[in-house]
Amino acid sequence: MKSGAAILYHVHDPMCSWCWGFRRSWDTLRDALPAAVSVVNVVGGLAKDSEHPMPLEQQKTIAGYWLSVSEQTGAEFNFDFWEKCSPRRSTYPACRAVLAARKQDAEQAMIDAIQHAYYLRAMNPSDNPILIELAGELGLDVQRFSVDLVSMEIEEELEENFTLRRNLSVRGFPSLVLVQGEDLDPVDIDYKSHLTMLEAICGLLIE
Repeated sequence: MKSGAAILYHVHDPMCSWCWGFRRSWDTLRDALPAAVSVVNVVGGLAKDSEHPMPLEQQKTIAGYWLSVSEQTGAEFNFDFWEKCSPRRSTYPACRAVLAARKQDAEQAMIDAIQHAYYLRAMNPSDNPILIELAGELGLDVQRFSVDLVSMEIEEELEENFTLRRNLSVRGFPSLVLVQGEDLDPVDIDYKSHLTMLEAICGLLIE
């Protein structure tokens, strides 16, 4: 039995294939959580900024990850991405886009848009122009989003997210950590059902 306000930290990267594979369970869990639990998304930063093309061997490796995620979770992937795009191992831009969209109350909408663009639409969210295009599709103030995306304020928020990730002792994505007061309780990820996670969380909550 724990005491204090309950915050469930969801540590993710919008370009992490396992996070995409987790979406079905995560969406269901989020809708089923008790009202006493607040959800906070934390962008984890899977891969630093890079302008270098992804080596072919690394492309094959990551495409293999997609196949594994699809087989184990049932998540859909469009492998045309690897033929149509020029991949870079760089997810920080997508993380910044999530934070910039949060300033317009569109955090989850941007996460959805990035994941659909990357995994289903064969678009490259490592590119700022693609992220700005997605902001337009969401009906955001594109000029404001474009400025925020490269602003020092968003860069500072990004670093704050990374610090929080480290303070939560998270080393992989996706991760869930329930925090109540000084207590940090990792919640095991279940890619196929939300029920085990919901039971674990409810078992940790104060009455």
